[in-house]
Amino acid sequence: METITVRIGTTVGMSNGRSQDRIREVEFVGERLGDYTEYGYSTRGGGLTDTRGVTQTLYRTEDGRLVVYVKDWSHWQGEPNVYSLHEVSEEDLGVNGKYEDLGCEAGFGRPLTIDEALGREAGLGRPLTIDEALE
Repeated sequence: METITVRIGTTVGMSNGRSQDRIREVEFVGERLGDYTEYGYSTRGGGLTDTRGVTQTLYRTEDGRLVVYVKDWSHWQGEPNVYSLHEVSEEDLGVNGKYEDLGCEAGFGRPLTIDEALGREAGLGRPLTIDEALE
């Protein structure tokens, strides 16, 4: 395990080159388990862009807690960068969990069942029953 330092809070770059910085450092002992980045969409063309997004990093602390460090970032002037830390459970990292994609990257994932896969295709927040899928 190593000493990890992350920053929480908000920064915003302004047009005059200055920034509004409300950042605090958090230090803990733990290990990094995985990372996941979800890139944002362009406000002009609607396509994916590498100028904004959300990066999540999963850590296990020395006392066994799972925590996710979230960086909601933008390279655009006037758009905030928000950094936060959240305690999570293994369920949060599993199928349909809040941090499912990060969980897959960090080894907490599993293959979907057929019902889970069909529910995702239908855009439901729940799996379809087999009868719904066959209709």
